[in-house]
Amino acid sequence: MDSASLTPFSDFCLLFLSIILEGAPFILLGTLISGFIDAYLPPGLIDRWLPKNKVLAVFLSGLLGAIFPVCECAIVPVIRRLIRKGLPVSCAITYMLSAPIINPIVVVSTMKAFSTSVGQFSLRETEAAVAYGPLFMTSSRLAIAFLVTVAVGLVVLRFRTHSILKPGVVPRHLDGGTSGDDEGATPVTDTPGPDRLVLAMRTTMRDFIETAMYFTIGVAITSVFKAYVTEDLILLFNQNEVTGIGLMMVLAFVLSLCSTSDAFIAANFPVPQSAKLAFLVFGPMMDVKLVFMYLSVFKSRFVVTLAIALFFVIGILSYLWIRL
Repeated sequence: MDSASLTPFSDFCLLFLSIILEGAPFILLGTLISGFIDAYLPPGLIDRWLPKNKVLAVFLSGLLGAIFPVCECAIVPVIRRLIRKGLPVSCAITYMLSAPIINPIVVVSTMKAFSTSVGQFSLRETEAAVAYGPLFMTSSRLAIAFLVTVAVGLVVLRFRTHSILKPGVVPRHLDGGTSGDDEGATPVTDTPGPDRLVLAMRTTMRDFIETAMYFTIGVAITSVFKAYVTEDLILLFNQNEVTGIGLMMVLAFVLSLCSTSDAFIAANFPVPQSAKLAFLVFGPMMDVKLVFMYLSVFKSRFVVTLAIALFFVIGILSYLWIRL
């Protein structure tokens, strides 16, 4: 098809299908992991692995992504099952927010993106790219993500579990095993091997349908924005640094890019380095598709509060980080 003949609607269709095809395998992977966690992982096992000290457990959870790398599309169903298995909510949320950034794949992609962006802009922008090179931008992304996610986990420690989670996600030892998604389930330790596999597949199917529904809604909204919003709006991003940071986070929220590829967008965007950092940290933690996926696990008030808090904390940290 000739690109000149493309209409906004055809752009929407192409974008929608491309994002769906890109994200669906990760959702399937996440729900498969979720299903096997539900069928084979004994309740409370991960909780026993973590330090007894709650604060230290939150700090360790912020680094789990380096060992168990999961993208933002796959992390939500995994977290849902881990919570049901007894993982403390504070640790689960810390891991959920940090894993899409603090993992080896994202480290390599961020280094590569910023190592190839130097020299593509004006002299002033090129000097900034050299001063804040790939190592600085990558390490800054990881550091800010770790600080923010651990801070969120420590704050969540002060919340009651029932005030954050939807009833069907409350850990079994807190709801007496009466939640709908586990009603009539046989304890893992009493289930024969073949039956566990059937249980894993049933859980995978249920979680995939639910997660994919929210993901599809988010992708549709993202595709509408990318297809119908004009490129002239890019001029707004360089009015001043504070405006650029805010708008880049809004852009990250709407575009809903994968954390393994968003660095290539940020590195080639003609905005201050602080705005690029904000884009790289905020997007994998909070975007359109993630909001709808979070709503399958957390209460809406918590999701809204988390989004607002992340927006301001990441924006301020990104602004100050370049000036350290």
